[in-house]
Amino acid sequence: MRFALLGEHPDGLAVAQALVDSGRHQIVAVSSSLDADRLRTLGEPRYQPDVEEILADPSIEAIVMAGSSVTREQQLCRALQSERDVLCVHLQGEKPDLAYEAAMIQADVQRRLTPILPDALHPAIARLAEFVDRENSQNPIGLFRLLSIEIHATDEVAVPWDVLRRLGGEVLEIAAFSDREWLESGQVLLLAGRFVTGGLFHATLVPRHAASLCRLRVFGGTGAVTLTFPQGWHGPAFLDVHGQEEAWPTWDRWAAFVEAWEADCLSWQDEVRFLELNEAVRLGVEKRRSQSLDYQDVSEEVGFKGTMTLTGCALLWGVLLMLIVSVWVPWVGWLILPLLVVFIALQFLRYLISPKQRT
Repeated sequence: MRFALLGEHPDGLAVAQALVDSGRHQIVAVSSSLDADRLRTLGEPRYQPDVEEILADPSIEAIVMAGSSVTREQQLCRALQSERDVLCVHLQGEKPDLAYEAAMIQADVQRRLTPILPDALHPAIARLAEFVDRENSQNPIGLFRLLSIEIHATDEVAVPWDVLRRLGGEVLEIAAFSDREWLESGQVLLLAGRFVTGGLFHATLVPRHAASLCRLRVFGGTGAVTLTFPQGWHGPAFLDVHGQEEAWPTWDRWAAFVEAWEADCLSWQDEVRFLELNEAVRLGVEKRRSQSLDYQDVSEEVGFKGTMTLTGCALLWGVLLMLIVSVWVPWVGWLILPLLVVFIALQFLRYLISPKQRT
């Protein structure tokens, strides 16, 4: 596959390098002026600062979206509209609106849209998930009851929603606590909540700490297991199961991500959920109360926007047609105003029923 790299975010650069190193993909263009060593390891792609020129190249089959946060948001939908597969660095926005819009465009163009979220692919996480499986009657720690996550990092810490959802499934409710009434970088964050399928979770995130450490514990009815990353997510991992230790060496998450992408095992829904959960945490801190995740409301919102977009386009064409016809049949022109009033009235339908009444 031939692909292009837009931007120079570290995660995007790492994915581009892993694609090239696999020997199955070729990078043909970059939009940022990379240093000579990086260009050499990527195979000397051409430098093309004009993104539109890159998107117009018919030989390019995929785009790695790795610009700054603002640029990434501006270019994402444009790249999808050019009918390319897109691998996008995590958006990190406060609201999931852009993710919804991108999902609708993806549904129209039928191309792959993949968030670059590799941590949940770790084989140690897959092993730990076996102890969270509520349908596993042979679980050595009994029925799953609680998932505990503790993360210390020397820099900023993001809530590992991809890992948490890989283990426990969809989140039903979240309570978030911080020492301030708003979220900003460098704050300690405490989270608590419950999963849709049952079981609870709590997470402690400590940024700008002296050392990196990730520890996950799964508590069941008859025992507990502990998975530790003593050097952070990207270092070796150790799982303690009733005194028996299992170990994994340092993991190449980017090679694993490329393999999962090639197998089409990744979904943009992970990015949508990531942003929805981040927004719930922000609201929980600001309003000092727990937040419920109503995924049906989210689906209704996306469906409503899509329906109204199609209806609006049809209305515009209809109005244009009626204006032309009214030259010969004057009374047809009088239908335009009622149609516009009906369309505007439709925009307020969703506000007539409160979210709690939507079932």
